[in-house]
Amino acid sequence: MRVSGTLYYNPQEQSWKKQDLYSVPDNLDARLRRLDMSNNFITQLHTLGLPHLQRLDVSYNQLDFISEGAFVNLARLEELNLARNALNNNLGSNSKALQSISRLKTLDISMNGLDDDAAELYLQNKSSLVQLKLAGNGLTRLTRNLFQDSKCLRTISIDNNLITHIEQGTFDPLWKLESLNLARNNLAHICDFKLYRVKYLNLSQNSIEFFVTQEDHKQYRLETLDLSHNKLLYFPIVPKINRLRYLYLQNNMVGASHSEEATLVSDANSLYKELTPDEDNAVENENIYSNWRLMPLVYIDLSNNNFRYFPMETLSLLTSLETLNFSYNCLQTISYNITKPRLLECHQQPSFSSLRKFALQNNGLVHISPLFLGALTNLETLNLQENYVKPCAPTDHLGPSDSAQQIMTSSNVLCVAFGQIKTLKHLNLKENGIKTLYPDTFEKNPLVSLNLAGNPDMFMQVGALEGLQRTLESLSISETNTNSLSLPCLPVLTHLNISNNCLDAVPGSLSCSPLRELDIRNNAFRSLNRSLTRDISAHLDVMYISGNYFNCCDSQWLMILNELETKLPDIGGAECIASINNVLLTDYLKEPAIYCLFHTKSQEISIGQATIIVIFVSVVFTMLIIFIREGLCHQKSFIV
Repeated sequence: MRVSGTLYYNPQEQSWKKQDLYSVPDNLDARLRRLDMSNNFITQLHTLGLPHLQRLDVSYNQLDFISEGAFVNLARLEELNLARNALNNNLGSNSKALQSISRLKTLDISMNGLDDDAAELYLQNKSSLVQLKLAGNGLTRLTRNLFQDSKCLRTISIDNNLITHIEQGTFDPLWKLESLNLARNNLAHICDFKLYRVKYLNLSQNSIEFFVTQEDHKQYRLETLDLSHNKLLYFPIVPKINRLRYLYLQNNMVGASHSEEATLVSDANSLYKELTPDEDNAVENENIYSNWRLMPLVYIDLSNNNFRYFPMETLSLLTSLETLNFSYNCLQTISYNITKPRLLECHQQPSFSSLRKFALQNNGLVHISPLFLGALTNLETLNLQENYVKPCAPTDHLGPSDSAQQIMTSSNVLCVAFGQIKTLKHLNLKENGIKTLYPDTFEKNPLVSLNLAGNPDMFMQVGALEGLQRTLESLSISETNTNSLSLPCLPVLTHLNISNNCLDAVPGSLSCSPLRELDIRNNAFRSLNRSLTRDISAHLDVMYISGNYFNCCDSQWLMILNELETKLPDIGGAECIASINNVLLTDYLKEPAIYCLFHTKSQEISIGQATIIVIFVSVVFTMLIIFIREGLCHQKSFIV
């Protein structure tokens, strides 16, 4: 047994974590209140004489035996962590040991290989228990007897088990229960949800096909419902009167088997009537989701659900909705058509006046109705990455009556009229195959950030970013293969990414931008304008420069950045070209004169040699002419 080398000593708290212990250390201080013996090789626990101990952690050991009197003297023990041991052995002795702890509030017996019967034994005589963790065991069903002796529980985690069935009334004794985690089990249906006091319910990663609550007028406290990673075919039928604010439905099958919203609603109505046949449970207005208008939901995640249509009317019932994630579906268009029977009142049009953030990335979107965009009256963030969206050219010349129709197309190509969203601040159009960006495209949008990256061969017409001078702070135009870039003066721009292009010059207009971060990686830069570099360095904190063809002997720009202590995080991989070979900029900065002196001398020698050769050739040519003339004269004299 190793009894030396504790991490620290404190008369009230000790840690023996990861000390290769095989048993509890002897002579522990009786004043201890917190003791951590986790991550060791302890196999047995015997009587502990620690009358003041409040927290005990013996998790991640090899514990399989606890003597019946092990905890008798721990009269103040409130928190006990026995996770990741082998408590499925010696159930009789172990369970009796736990029954002797009268004040226990928190118990963690996760990952102990416990089955249904073992769990019931360990929960006997736990009237003071407030928090229970049973994750990672082998439970297959939850019975009415499981929590009979632990009626004060507020938080229960039974995730990552094998639960397929929950007996009716299992949670009835738990009148204080607020948080229930049943994720990663094998539940197939929730037919009648009746946990009135639960605020947080996690049912993710099961096999749930539907979630149904019988309509009544009781108040439910549910605030967060996680049904993600299941097999849901319909929207959940939630309590009529609730406090639900966060709803997670990603990675399901909602909408996958329905071609339109009306069919989905009709089938959900039929399902509810089938599961609740009482006459008193008739669906109001023939729409089980009409109660959604009463729900204070602010966040809903519907990503990865294979929707081929946008459930316009159902989602517009959520009058408090602020964030909607509809990414990774199969949308091609979002129209503004109203189906029959209508979910809304006859005089109403779908409205999304509370929506602030809208994620639509990784769909197949080509077109979004201008009328729908106009209904997003307070939208600030729109993510359209990896779609086929083409921004429309401005249409100020169109009249109000025909603009909605004609704005759909630009040069006979479907496009999206972003000018309809007057509040838009953050727009992501990365990887949309955009070919042309017209002048004044975003003049009606007070954009703070704009991402145009990943659009190969995109041509930005002069004035494409006009109208953004007062608002644009972040701009990305990387991966567009452009070899020239014309930007207006952007007086509030602080972040610019022009990496992965074919640029050899930074736009001079950036001299008026208070840039804090600039990315020019993987372009064709040989040097940077010294005056411009000094101007942009006034505010610059970070600059990325690797992957270019810098000239080692034209590097005053680098000296300026170095002097002003601008951070160059990738300078370790950046190179410059010298006359002999490529040199790492980090090496060049240490002794720049060495590389450029050789370069200069080489140039001088080459010029000198060339001069000598020219002089030599001139002299020889002159002498040859003189010799020829003298020869001719001599021949003439001989003839005479």
